[in-house]
Amino acid sequence: MEQLLYAAVALISDIHTAIMTLNDGREASFTDKELHFIVIGILGIILIFIVYPIFKWLANSGHTMVIAWIYVFTVIIVITFAIEIGQGVTGTGSMEMSDITAGVLGFLAAFAAFSIIRGIYHLIVRKRSNSRRR
Repeated sequence: MEQLLYAAVALISDIHTAIMTLNDGREASFTDKELHFIVIGILGIILIFIVYPIFKWLANSGHTMVIAWIYVFTVIIVITFAIEIGQGVTGTGSMEMSDITAGVLGFLAAFAAFSIIRGIYHLIVRKRSNSRRR
């Protein structure tokens, strides 16, 4: 997990460097804020075109829990990064990728336990409804 997060950070850094090189090489002279505005705006629209059909298909096929999981997982990633950045800025702790990894793994473990309990519940409910139909 930690290697995946480091790889994502490295990829974002490489993309940032490439965009800055393009900006400087073409003498476009966009400010950092203008580049964030343009790049994040374009990225957001691209993600809408990718995510919307997937979520629509998941919703129509009764996989609302998958949509909820993706959303919560995304929020957990943002929160764990925010906590670590906050600790670094305020000096209330040390910024460590292993803390982020531990937090995300905590969510995955809690969700795994929830999934097992939910699965057992659905098996019991399904078994009861099948026995009533007979």
